[in-house]
Amino acid sequence: MSLPDGDAKSGAKIFKIKCATCHTYNSGGASKTGPNLHALFGRKSGTVEGYSYTQANRDKGVVWNDDTLFDYLENPKKYIPGTKMAFAGFKKPQERADVIAFLKEATA
Repeated sequence: MSLPDGDAKSGAKIFKIKCATCHTYNSGGASKTGPNLHALFGRKSGTVEGYSYTQANRDKGVVWNDDTLFDYLENPKKYIPGTKMAFAGFKKPQERADVIAFLKEATA
């Protein structure tokens, strides 16, 4: 499936409800249950300094971009078996696209 056009405003609302409990995205922000997402795009999985990743995340070696995030956010545990990310995923493609659009703006 191709990535639909995302709406960053809608993605911000979704992020606040479903992601912000575990993730921050501002420069210099602390990692929480999940890693800080600042500078996410173009970064290799498992590489945020000071965050304790599973071996599976470190070994996956995926570089985060629109397409890899779209696939990952559908079902994180299927995409990276052994991840500690507890979130089940966004089943709706539009929700994933919206969150990605928000993250592209917010983490740059």
